[in-house]
Amino acid sequence: MNMIQAINSAMDVCMERDAGVTVLGEDVGYFGGVFRATAGLQKKYGKTRVFDAPINECGIIGVAIGMAAYGLRPVPEIQFADYIYPGMDQLISEAARLRYRSAGEFTCPITVRSPFGGGIFGGQTHSQSPEGIFTHVSGLKTVIPSNPYDAKGLLIAAIEDPDPVLFFEPKRIYNGPFDGHYDRPVQPWSKHDSSEVPEGYYNVPLGQAAIVRGGEAVTILCYGTMVHVALGVVADTGVDAEVIDLRTLVPLDIDTIVASVEKTGRCVIVHEATRTSGFGAELSAQVQERCFHHLEAPIERVTGWDTPYPHSLEWAYFPGPVRLGEALKRVMKD
Repeated sequence: MNMIQAINSAMDVCMERDAGVTVLGEDVGYFGGVFRATAGLQKKYGKTRVFDAPINECGIIGVAIGMAAYGLRPVPEIQFADYIYPGMDQLISEAARLRYRSAGEFTCPITVRSPFGGGIFGGQTHSQSPEGIFTHVSGLKTVIPSNPYDAKGLLIAAIEDPDPVLFFEPKRIYNGPFDGHYDRPVQPWSKHDSSEVPEGYYNVPLGQAAIVRGGEAVTILCYGTMVHVALGVVADTGVDAEVIDLRTLVPLDIDTIVASVEKTGRCVIVHEATRTSGFGAELSAQVQERCFHHLEAPIERVTGWDTPYPHSLEWAYFPGPVRLGEALKRVMKD
């Protein structure tokens, strides 16, 4: 399966197991979603469990919260992560706080799916990476897969979770990975991409990072599309790097991170979102607090630029092989 097929399979499995799982969003029904992630689900489960919504993200998320409080497990799709901002008040003021403000009487088991990030020349309003905004909000969980196997297992775990989850899907790798060079065509799935996806039920627990490449010289922390950038650069440079795919940002598997940095003594953080207040800043702080006496070089961050998303300069905006390679050279000098 590619990632789209794996995500579709996850929803299919959950809907078959639990009649309360319901899918809603723009064009998710008859059309099957703009990226075809919900294709065939309405035909199989009917229009009361898979239904189209107006172009109203606040309404989509608000309705999903009400459905969750009623006892259902809604999976709303926001067509692009760039469009999630009108629904932020619902997510932050209602979904994230419902369990606490009701003293546990109500929960909010919603899983908000949304394609995020660039790589398809989608322009400023179809390419943003807003994950750092939501990791700041207590009560929300944030999940970002990097391969089909994890995408299915993490999505099933998110749907089964009793609390609200933001499930961001890196659309650059929906149909396959690449070697980190944005100017090359998408490459076939390779052995580290876990493309063998079981048809039936399984889950990947939230809060567990994956060491996708072992190494002794430096730790690279990444997620989503950047996992493929990191693996491509390591293959090109020959640096003995340990590459950690975080998989979930909240909850964060800090134990795996600390164990790796204590072993390597060096840390490079890679993410596609802008640098200032990006999730890399939180990672850097946590590594410094816990691993200060083991660090042999300053922590490096390789990120998107602090600019509005530059459509015409998309490849220059992304953290690519050149910038990541330079960061690895800097940390290895010390």
